[in-house]
Amino acid sequence: MTVGAAEARISAPVVAKERQDLIDRIDRETSTADELEADVERIRTEVGDRQRQALQQHGGDQAELVALLSGATPVHGPGVKLVVDDAKGTDTGGGGPRESSGFSDTGRVRDRDMQRVVNGLWESGAEAVAINGQRLTSLSAIRAAGDAILVDNKPLVPPYTVLAIGDGQRLSTAFQDSADGQYLHALVENFGIRSRISAEGDVRLPAAPSLTVRTAEPRGAGAPTPSGRATADTGKGTS
Repeated sequence: MTVGAAEARISAPVVAKERQDLIDRIDRETSTADELEADVERIRTEVGDRQRQALQQHGGDQAELVALLSGATPVHGPGVKLVVDDAKGTDTGGGGPRESSGFSDTGRVRDRDMQRVVNGLWESGAEAVAINGQRLTSLSAIRAAGDAILVDNKPLVPPYTVLAIGDGQRLSTAFQDSADGQYLHALVENFGIRSRISAEGDVRLPAAPSLTVRTAEPRGAGAPTPSGRATADTGKGTS
């Protein structure tokens, strides 16, 4: 016991130093990772800005429309505001979104619920859509990761505020009468999920944070686009 205690006293400072060295290394690596992440975000923003400028400057007569449909430009106009929230008293500390393919009694809003809400708005005549300030395009993905719903890999938290451009009252009525609107109504009636929709005189949607260009080809100024088709992937939208 005496020898063991002596060895423990001798090794304790060494262990403490190794622990502190490890903590210092973790702090340095974390700081480096934060700096790299900031650089990536800055570069992504610059690329997105240049893509938007290129679409607006070189899109010919369709420049404004292409920029709009691809989510490259902010939009505003009449539309609807739809707020979807978890049921009251829902434990937000764990369990994640509902995992089953059908209904459940957890009272949590799932990624699949928001997918149906957004698809229902598109089909009801929405011309541009955003969730919690995140603009959607034809390439946007709504997924789940633990407790969070991701929109284009950006984590969102409830309540989910969906803004959609369109004829406000007509869009609201068409959505509520649609299959996806009835799906949302069933969530409200059966599982306590909270929802409210209102027609708005003016809603404002930001531009998409970045654009994905799959194909592009150089052409002279004023030259027609082959087949009259745009080469940028687009989503829905309006000014």
